[in-house]
Amino acid sequence: MRVGMSINYAGGFAETVRELGDYEKAGLGIVFVPEAYSFDAVSQLGYIAARTERLELASGILQLYSRTPALTAMTAAGLDYVSGGRFTLGIGASGPQVIEGWHGVPYDAPVGRSRELIEICRMVWRRERLSYDGKYYQLPLPEGQGTGLGKPLKLINHPVRERIPIMLAAVGPRNVALAAELAEGWQPFFYFPEKAAELWGGPVAEGQAKRDPALGPLDVVAMAPLLIGDGVESYRDLARPFFALYIGGMGARGQNFYHKLATRLGYGAAADQIQDAYLDGRKAEAEALVPDELLEKTSLIGPESYVAERMEAFRAAGATTLLVTPLAPDHAGRVHLIERAAELAG
Repeated sequence: MRVGMSINYAGGFAETVRELGDYEKAGLGIVFVPEAYSFDAVSQLGYIAARTERLELASGILQLYSRTPALTAMTAAGLDYVSGGRFTLGIGASGPQVIEGWHGVPYDAPVGRSRELIEICRMVWRRERLSYDGKYYQLPLPEGQGTGLGKPLKLINHPVRERIPIMLAAVGPRNVALAAELAEGWQPFFYFPEKAAELWGGPVAEGQAKRDPALGPLDVVAMAPLLIGDGVESYRDLARPFFALYIGGMGARGQNFYHKLATRLGYGAAADQIQDAYLDGRKAEAEALVPDELLEKTSLIGPESYVAERMEAFRAAGATTLLVTPLAPDHAGRVHLIERAAELAG
């Protein structure tokens, strides 16, 4: 398994990027840059590309709706160019609160739009003239829309690669099937190894039955906090705010993908209680309601022998990239955790 991490620049972005060289030497394979409604990921990825030489880079994630498919393809080609072919395009649907609230565009058809965006990106990278008649995207604009002057164009530059890897973040069955069919990688959420086959095995198999062999094996990117040592189990509680936010607050009642995911994992009653508490403003209570089992099984926290066992569980469940959050209090400690994780995962 490859070891990756999401960039965390609480101590300063430039300082964090300078430290990436140490992580790379320790065995880090890929760094993910998130994009929510803060700084954009693209400018940061370009900066990291200029300051690193071998480390793979990924957007984690660019959402579908605010960039046109052609712009997403251009951006990915540009990042792949400045990084010397080290970029993975991570994409996902985000949710209606962000898409409609922050970007002001309708949140609709995430599965259909994902499929069409992937197809258009690959046309752009192959430098085909962009003529696409989809349900959600028509290029050029059809007659009766716009000025009528649009023409099929192709990318001016020759990309470093004509197939930049695409990773699709997906939790719903239809989107998971799409990731297994069309994408090089898939990023699930709340990855619980012992329940992965029950939860996602069917959609993954459905998608892989249609998968082009040229795409290669599906890269499954599983997230987990990481801390190795005796008596560190209490650090699992650091994930409580994360789970409470997503299960309880990342959406409205009846329209929260992560609440539905927790329910499908078997925590329906707890998910309801977490959501009620969180939406009522009782965040500490919501955090306390997160099941201990969920915290334990989705983390890599404990003695080294235990962490090694959990890594084998992730591997057996199909994970090929571990996106870890090293929880040591200082840089040297985090580097050591990445080094040990890479050794155990290798």
